Amino acid sequence: MSFEAIVFYSLAALVLLSAVGVVTHRNTVHSSLLLGLSLAGVAGIFASLGADFLFAGQVLIYVSGIAVLIMFVVMLLGRASDLHLRQVNNQWLAALLICCISAVGLWRIASSFRGLPSPGPAKPSTALLGRLMMGDYAVPFELISLVLLAALLGAIFFSHTEKDA
Repeated sequence: MSFEAIVFYSLAALVLLSAVGVVTHRNTVHSSLLLGLSLAGVAGIFASLGADFLFAGQVLIYVSGIAVLIMFVVMLLGRASDLHLRQVNNQWLAALLICCISAVGLWRIASSFRGLPSPGPAKPSTALLGRLMMGDYAVPFELISLVLLAALLGAIFFSHTEKDA
């Protein structure tokens, strides 16, 4: 077994175990920390596959978003009684059935790729993506940022309520 395969399977096990911990843990802070660990493991999988842009995006957006969630929402706004609620609902049998069906489907898809040769070593893709974003797609990239800015301002405008003095 190659080093890349060992890294991939170790990170996959980390992601799966921490995701199970997210939904089964009683403490909200611990569930949030496990969610951050799971998303960091996904970022590690992206890095091991040579998708460095997705790795950076995963770390910057999702893992740091979980840190913000823990710091501001859970720690500052949560009450002590809210931090120890049971996270699991009573639909565990249906969830187990769906997980088994999904696992069988993923196993069948993965088995169809068994005989194929593995691609060569992963090459970084950020330089090519940067040239495309700042070259051919610079104008659409800026237009998308303006649309997102307008959506943010619209969300602030529509969520603002007037207070009677």
